[in-house]
Amino acid sequence: MRLIPIVLLTALAGQPLSSANLQIDHVTIAGRDLRTLQAGLRAVGIPTVFGGAHGNSVTEMAAASFPDGSYLEAIALQHGAKPEAVEKHEWARFLKTAGMPAAWALRAADLGAEIARFRGAGLELSAPVRAGRKRPDGVQLEWETVDLGAETRGTFFPFLIHDLTDRNRRAFINGKPLITDFSGVARVVVAVRSLKEAAARYRRAFGLPEPAEQNDAEFGARLAAFPNEPVVLAEPLPSGSWISGRLNEFGEGPCAFILAANGRRAAGSATRWFGREVSWFDAGKLRWRLGFE
Repeated sequence: MRLIPIVLLTALAGQPLSSANLQIDHVTIAGRDLRTLQAGLRAVGIPTVFGGAHGNSVTEMAAASFPDGSYLEAIALQHGAKPEAVEKHEWARFLKTAGMPAAWALRAADLGAEIARFRGAGLELSAPVRAGRKRPDGVQLEWETVDLGAETRGTFFPFLIHDLTDRNRRAFINGKPLITDFSGVARVVVAVRSLKEAAARYRRAFGLPEPAEQNDAEFGARLAAFPNEPVVLAEPLPSGSWISGRLNEFGEGPCAFILAANGRRAAGSATRWFGREVSWFDAGKLRWRLGFE
């Protein structure tokens, strides 16, 4: 699964997944108040549309959808959500913040095949969980998810999502991509404590080759990227950085998202990651890190 066309699942069940197979379904930011999250995105030119309340009676969401079918989800507490229910939510610690990257998901066309492959790679998996939400126009959406690894859903590893209803109705709330300046979500930056150990786990789980590495002093991390894959691992530099604080408080997981720009090059801080220029939106407006390349 990846931003590039999905690799056909032809290998025998039980073998590790091959490379070039990470297809991002969506990425999630979470916080206390949905309107605050939407306002931050709107301030940097990323509009969102309300997508409805989840069936868990805890959260509601809005989304910025892109032409490739991926989307950026803003998720927050429903008004009047019961505290005891909030505490049981897998992203409870993120939902108590002003807003931050929380998770990411991969699209699974054949959930049974994916489960067999990841088990064959020795990865711990959750049982499939059915969930859904009703859009404001009354359209009911349903899906199943599976968590990869023992960590919180979608943090160190992405989680899998498989639609039981029409996926386009989940991704495109208004019936079409909301944003055309960007083609989709290009990369997820995952904060990790040990680049070496994290890269080894990703290689085992997804059958990936050795990653390339580089430092970004301004970002405050030693980075590792796998060829043609949408995940970048980020270990805080020995001198210390904001990533260390993020790891101490929230553990390993997404710390930034990067969009694929359609020729856009806006003003703002920029750097080069693995031969590609990455520009960053105003983190002061967002209160978290979102970039584009």
